[in-house]
Amino acid sequence: MANYDNAPFEIHVHGDVPLRSDVTFAQLQEALSPLWKYAGAKSLADGAESAYEEEPGIKFDAHEHLLTMCWTVNGDEDFRQSLDEMCMSLNDLADAGAAIEVTFYDADFDEEESDSEAESRDDFLMLFVGPTPAAIMQVQRDLLVQDVINLMERHFDASELSGVVGEIDKLFAQRFDALASSLELGKPPRGSGGGGHGGGRRPRHLH
Repeated sequence: MANYDNAPFEIHVHGDVPLRSDVTFAQLQEALSPLWKYAGAKSLADGAESAYEEEPGIKFDAHEHLLTMCWTVNGDEDFRQSLDEMCMSLNDLADAGAAIEVTFYDADFDEEESDSEAESRDDFLMLFVGPTPAAIMQVQRDLLVQDVINLMERHFDASELSGVVGEIDKLFAQRFDALASSLELGKPPRGSGGGGHGGGRRPRHLH
């Protein structure tokens, strides 16, 4: 896809994804192809640099088995499709659950020049990837607990919040049980040669 010179958004992708120890650069290049192709590049090496020089861009630490992204590209709403494709591919390479933050900055909005009723089209997405639904739910749970504790510590001591954390864990346990039950229902009965109903496929990513 050609680069967007007059794109309505500056899109920033930020996150660290632990990768399996056997993941190669070639595999990662293929998984991230929706990003670098969107930027108009011919390879990951060509497209790894951010639109801003001060940002490290897309980095692969082969020794630590870690993908690091702090990368900005000019684009439009259609970039969301590239994000979906990237998440599906990274699920197959991830060693643990990870969160990826994506911010759409309205490139045309000028707060000083706009009238008082004008609103910026800025948007923020939190995407999650991981090798299993359980790994994805774990990182979602950890982020939620962190956010809730940070908010409530303004009013309560951390030692008083164990009950709140316990209730959050109950909610995620219920969600995981429901997911596990739906996957079981999608499997064919034991001893049956028939196919299932498709419910056995795990979700590729969760927004």
